[in-house]
Amino acid sequence: MVAGTPRVLRVMNERAALDLLTEHGALSRARLGALTGLSKPTVSQLLARLEAAGLVTAAGTSEGRPGPGARLYALRGEVAHVAALDVRPGGVRAAVADVTGAVLATRTLATPARPGPGGVAAQLTAALDGAARAAGVERTALRRVVVGTPGAFDPRTGRLRYAGHLAGWHSPGLLAEVAAALHPVPVEYENDVNLAAVAERRLGAARGHEDFVLLWNGTGLGAALVIGGRLHRGWTGGAGEIGFLPVAGAPLARGVARSGSGGFQELAGAQALPGLARELGVPVPEPGAAGGVRSAGAAPDGEAVAAALLRAAAEAYARPGDEPAATAPGGPDAGVFSLHAGPTALLRAYAVRLATGIASLVAVLDPAVIVLTGRVLAAGGEPLLRLTEEELAELAPSRPRLLAGEVTGDPVVRGGLEVALAAVRDEVFDTSAR
Repeated sequence: MVAGTPRVLRVMNERAALDLLTEHGALSRARLGALTGLSKPTVSQLLARLEAAGLVTAAGTSEGRPGPGARLYALRGEVAHVAALDVRPGGVRAAVADVTGAVLATRTLATPARPGPGGVAAQLTAALDGAARAAGVERTALRRVVVGTPGAFDPRTGRLRYAGHLAGWHSPGLLAEVAAALHPVPVEYENDVNLAAVAERRLGAARGHEDFVLLWNGTGLGAALVIGGRLHRGWTGGAGEIGFLPVAGAPLARGVARSGSGGFQELAGAQALPGLARELGVPVPEPGAAGGVRSAGAAPDGEAVAAALLRAAAEAYARPGDEPAATAPGGPDAGVFSLHAGPTALLRAYAVRLATGIASLVAVLDPAVIVLTGRVLAAGGEPLLRLTEEELAELAPSRPRLLAGEVTGDPVVRGGLEVALAAVRDEVFDTSAR
């Protein structure tokens, strides 16, 4: 390991062992020694100290080799618990995980258009209480909670910006109210798309990348910017609010701070897909019919309709030749289609619109990788990814790799848990005071 005093070396070696157990799960003494480079006696002493401290426990024996199995050691998950909340219009999703990262329970709470008594603080408390009870943990025993929201809290004012559609979240005393409701648990806030980027960097498509952009399309278009391995948030916390980006093919939007929408959102957001589909003769599902009945906290109908359109278009793209010949329409999408209208043309047209905005990000940031995720983009699958990459090659000065997001379920919640776990592990795994 690293040279230093015996005490410093002990603490460093113990932290290295705990990190390896976090990454790999249960390990034998021999395997832990091979991964750390420590001698067998040193590993044995180290594990004995961590067991005595209540951080590590024996976890059975290894199997699959001749002879007696080696004893395995694992982290004690119950040492600490964290939670994450994903706040959306219409619902809040909460999850509780132990210190190993294992998710113990999730709960989704439907929220009314206007918060009732207790406001936002009561909503967050109710969602968190439900997840904590299901996990068998007292809410007050949680070590940290991370809340993901659209928009961002301005670090200068503590007010939520860029999320006018999130009812009840714009009170000047909101952060103090939530802190009081969840006391004594520390609460941290982060943009939802930034949390999805954290999840993809630690567990998904962006692993190993120091410079990348994550593009999200759900209820709105947003991006997370990771530069030199760190999230770039900007002066007001609004870096990545690319829905406001003026782009070719969309009318120049003015008064965007009042309207909450801009050129790229109007061109390529979920709400743009039904109009584009009708222009190309593609039937548009009725709200509520795309993906069935909405459950608590489910995506708004516009997002579900957009996802259904792109999913059908991607499926049609995989079987070319099924659609009748037609003339491409005029307007910003003229000339970008094949000789066929219908779902395949819809996918091509949307790829052009998407690439138009992405090209501006590439020109400014020059990322190595762009991860496409969110319910709407995920519905387009590999066909949308490849078509967008082809268009981007014509529009941008460099050619980043476009990758589909790999974190399934709720990437915002997973990213929130990863942020909370990183902070809590630094506290719990610090053995210097023992």
